[in-house]
Amino acid sequence: MAKITLDNLAHSYSDRPTSEDDYALKELNHDWADGEAYALLGASGCGKSTLLNIISGLLQPSQGRILFDGHDVTHAPTAERNIAQVFQFPVVYDTMTVRQNLAFPLRNRGADPAYVASRVQAIAAMIGMEGTLDRKARGLTADAKQKISLGRGMVREDVNALLFDEPLTVIDPHMKWELRTQLKTLHRDFGHTMIYVTHDQTEALTFADKVVVMYDGRVVQIGTPQQLFERPAHTFVGYFIGSPGMNVLPADIRGDTGTVGGSAVALGGDYGTPAGNTELGVRPEFVRLSAGGDGLPVTVTRVEDVGRHKIVRADAHGTRIDAILPEGAPLPANADRATFDPRGVNVYADKWRVAPVGEAA
Repeated sequence: MAKITLDNLAHSYSDRPTSEDDYALKELNHDWADGEAYALLGASGCGKSTLLNIISGLLQPSQGRILFDGHDVTHAPTAERNIAQVFQFPVVYDTMTVRQNLAFPLRNRGADPAYVASRVQAIAAMIGMEGTLDRKARGLTADAKQKISLGRGMVREDVNALLFDEPLTVIDPHMKWELRTQLKTLHRDFGHTMIYVTHDQTEALTFADKVVVMYDGRVVQIGTPQQLFERPAHTFVGYFIGSPGMNVLPADIRGDTGTVGGSAVALGGDYGTPAGNTELGVRPEFVRLSAGGDGLPVTVTRVEDVGRHKIVRADAHGTRIDAILPEGAPLPANADRATFDPRGVNVYADKWRVAPVGEAA
């Protein structure tokens, strides 16, 4: 296992980058703790796979360094980094049996045959392929082959890090849940440093100790699922995490009050007068709807029943706003006002969260 340090790291696919826009991966300075499980989460094209490939050695960065436990591996080939990587699409040896595929990384390093046999059996049970160990990989389904790839990545216990690049894309939904559970079990039992690339928030939030949210080549927040939900550091995090995502409304901020389209909103803290383009962020779970009275005037456009609760879509001064009704709670007749629980309100200036006066770091 290894602590992974990104030191002044950036990458451009252009030979002669002239501006920040030319960089697929903008400057990063982060330490990722030894033995933790991280998920790199973001939309397609945000830089997730670029960063993973730099960590693995498949790509040389345009600037900066990668360190494993303080040792510079920036120019070290993949083989010298002692990592295991599982790609989006299965990479298996078709002429080998499942057993031979799983054993290959261990036999390639001269491991004791008895250890190889026991380890292969354990991994086969983990990925549900005990009954096909002696079948050739050729002819197996795509998801079966991907399970072999996952198993081969997990079979070694001595790696610095396990890297997964959208590994469950071709796996059926039920098996996805099973394999995520097994990956978490593997992490708990052996303490590998794990980095898991995905665009699926459910995968990220159920797998990782810490989620690394990327947007436009930047890491915009690293945090626990609870931190990402309660205090999104950037409006993209609020939008991307949650279903539906956080409501973002243009607002004028003065002290403990925000003004949205002429309506006052209590902020639950003193934000002074932040500079820049200011907005309020509030998750649908903290929106309350009523008929008349105080609050932001809204027009309900539709109600979606998703089983566990109802999602109310509304319009507020030309901006869409979503509210989640608690299970069993009816939508008030003629609902035309929205109020926000101050505990769930965040303030943003130029897309970045502003902390209220006195908030602990």
